Amino acid sequence: MPQENELIAQRRENMEALARLGVNLYPHEFARTDTVDRLVAAHGGKPKEDLEATRIETTTSGRILAIRSFGKANFLVISDGCSRIQVYIRQDSLADLDFQAFRLLDMGDFVGVRGHLFRTKTNELTIWASGLTFLAKCLLPLPEKWHGLQDIEIRYRQRYLDLVVNPDSRRVFEARSRVLAAIRTFLNGRGYLEVETPMMQVMAGGALARPFVTHHNALDMRLYLRIA
Repeated sequence: MPQENELIAQRRENMEALARLGVNLYPHEFARTDTVDRLVAAHGGKPKEDLEATRIETTTSGRILAIRSFGKANFLVISDGCSRIQVYIRQDSLADLDFQAFRLLDMGDFVGVRGHLFRTKTNELTIWASGLTFLAKCLLPLPEKWHGLQDIEIRYRQRYLDLVVNPDSRRVFEARSRVLAAIRTFLNGRGYLEVETPMMQVMAGGALARPFVTHHNALDMRLYLRIA
């Protein structure tokens, strides 16, 4: 198995190759008509026949979680952080530049996809891509797919990585955000005022809790981190 520094070097080579093709490595915008989550929610239950009859066109974007190639048939799995969807890639369905860019993609990259919805032989909801836009290169390899991020210390210290690869961790943060939003809405509706209080205090609080102590150089005074 390649070492991490070898994987990083390969990703940098792919990024440089994209630049040589004339691909914008840092596009400032991408107009999508749907999020992956909305696509799955709206069309995930539709049978194959309905999708073929209506030929639903869409433009969406997401992070690449998987890349698979079977001869002329290529597949991506992209995620917007909430849901994931498969993308079908064929050379004869894409512009030459788009397909060359596809060959230089890595797991973790962000891409924009334009195409229509259909179901594969395995009945999986899929976008048949007619356009592919490179959005951002992921230079650091993601944790191995099947085992994920197991190191608790890394999960806590690199929370951004934990949120990318662990859906359960992301759901906890989403639930916390919704709870706080609901509390704010409840209190705002009853006339309460939200204010920010100082993080550092001149007096230690928290009963028996051991305070964090620091020194304010400009004011030449000892301060304590508030407990709550």
